[in-house]
Amino acid sequence: MYTFVFLWTPALSPNNEEIPHGFIFATFMLSSMLGSSLASRLLARATFKVESYMQIVFAVSAGTFLLPIITSYIVPPSKVKGGGITFAGCIQVLGFCTFEACVGLFWPSIMKMRSQYIPEEARSTIMNFFRIPLNIFVCIVLYNVNAFPITVMFGMCSIFLFMASILQRRLMVVAESHRTKSQEWTSMKERETEEEPLNI
Repeated sequence: MYTFVFLWTPALSPNNEEIPHGFIFATFMLSSMLGSSLASRLLARATFKVESYMQIVFAVSAGTFLLPIITSYIVPPSKVKGGGITFAGCIQVLGFCTFEACVGLFWPSIMKMRSQYIPEEARSTIMNFFRIPLNIFVCIVLYNVNAFPITVMFGMCSIFLFMASILQRRLMVVAESHRTKSQEWTSMKERETEEEPLNI
């Protein structure tokens, strides 16, 4: 998301097209709000596990970042400088709105998973530790933003999001296995307690 903030404007105006920045940003914020509203509904239902739908969120986010790459090959680029937003730009706006909806889903869901898997007494320390490589990565991308085509930047972000989807799947499998073992251990201890003779 931090990289996307700096990439969406040059992606929509490769030839210095005049795009409605305010309107587009407002639609991004509306999409994010809708995603957060959907997340609150999903988290309120016991049938939906956050580990399960988050892998879909990561996969959809990765797919939306492939749109700038696909449109650059399918839709012929405009050679006219200036003008309004192009057809490829409109398609990318729809994809970026979908990505922002996924971001809205992400934040409440990741807070839920943090509370489940990271101990409260060490949560801030662990999260600050992982922010170090994140900030370094963002700085490297911004420093080299003119050295690579924008499609390469989006492709790299898409690959990382696909990796996040795979790791989220792995987390769900590990958590389910641990939960099953914990339930078996609890039931075994209960049976042992019931079978113990009463001391009179």
